[in-house]
Amino acid sequence: MLTILFGALVIPAAIAAIVSNRGGRDYLEYVEAELREPIGPYAPPASVILPVKGVDHELHRNLRSLIEQDYPDFELIVVTRSADDDALKITQSCLDERSRIVVAGEPPDCTGEKVHNLLQAVQAARPRSEVFVFADSDGQVEPGWLRALIAPLEEESVGATTGFRWYFPEEEQFWPLMRSVWDSTVASTMRDDDKNFAWGGGTAIRRKVFEQADVKTFWEGTVSDDYRLTAAMNAAKLGIRFVPGAMVATTGGCTPKKFLDWAVRQLIITRVYRPSLWIAGLAGHIIYCGAIVVSLLMLASGHLVGLAGLAISIIPGMGKGAVRGAAARMMFPQREEWLDRCGWTYFWYTPIATWIWLYVLVRSGLTRTIEWRGNVYELVSAKRTRCLT
Repeated sequence: MLTILFGALVIPAAIAAIVSNRGGRDYLEYVEAELREPIGPYAPPASVILPVKGVDHELHRNLRSLIEQDYPDFELIVVTRSADDDALKITQSCLDERSRIVVAGEPPDCTGEKVHNLLQAVQAARPRSEVFVFADSDGQVEPGWLRALIAPLEEESVGATTGFRWYFPEEEQFWPLMRSVWDSTVASTMRDDDKNFAWGGGTAIRRKVFEQADVKTFWEGTVSDDYRLTAAMNAAKLGIRFVPGAMVATTGGCTPKKFLDWAVRQLIITRVYRPSLWIAGLAGHIIYCGAIVVSLLMLASGHLVGLAGLAISIIPGMGKGAVRGAAARMMFPQREEWLDRCGWTYFWYTPIATWIWLYVLVRSGLTRTIEWRGNVYELVSAKRTRCLT
């Protein structure tokens, strides 16, 4: 029986490892090629929309990184639910003449607060802006971020562009570093064929496309701005271009509970809005982790073939982790010192991250309720949300 299980789990794990590592090399080659190319000249007037709630780590620096963009014509709209939000005290101290604040007010019962804020900010955007850019308040960007994100929109087949976050925790301890390793696996799923998802912390879309694709309707009744914007682009048969030069650095730390609760929330949202992706992830991690367990059992029973099973199940993933670390060095040259100190984690922490992925996937399958910045939502479906508090 053990031999049958060994073959049933280790062989699929080996095949998946080969495919995954090929994908990792493709990702690295794409990042290298894209960063080698100069940024295109397309730079129309833009509105950068930043929802805030509460004081994020290094909020002042995060805001300044957006205000100080090397871009010819843009406005920064900081949008919040309430004029009493603590974040506004910091915001008001560092805004310039190109920046303004929008108070969105109470969201409808069926729509997440962030999505409501985004909709109000879009409505308030200045008429001459041809591009909407959506950012998150917990990230820092380089001066060329906005140019890099917007330039590919010159191609009519590109509906939206996107970057992604990368965690560079100042607390170089196990759990903050593990969050960086864990989340880097999502970043490395970005592809070179414009079949990506639009990450809400760094996405640009032409105003005309936003209106023609009816993104507002896709956002009704939802808490997930990025998955639903992605659905709108898919429905319009438009691509989503991943831009390695538009990555976002996040510097805050985390406790074990904060990390795991955050990770579970991400995957609950994925299960509701992209169920096929969630199912594939769960199946893959059951196979990987099952292959490790059965290989250990084979080894414990005196079968040295268990060593081969462990090697097949663990080493390719560690190698792909090293590839992600190499990609991070290309996308974040200004973080070289941090990567010199902590880049080894992408190799050595990957086997543990695999088990955390399985744990988080299982937990995310047990509920549809999430807590997000003080609000509790029940995700009834991709088009229906119930606000509990």
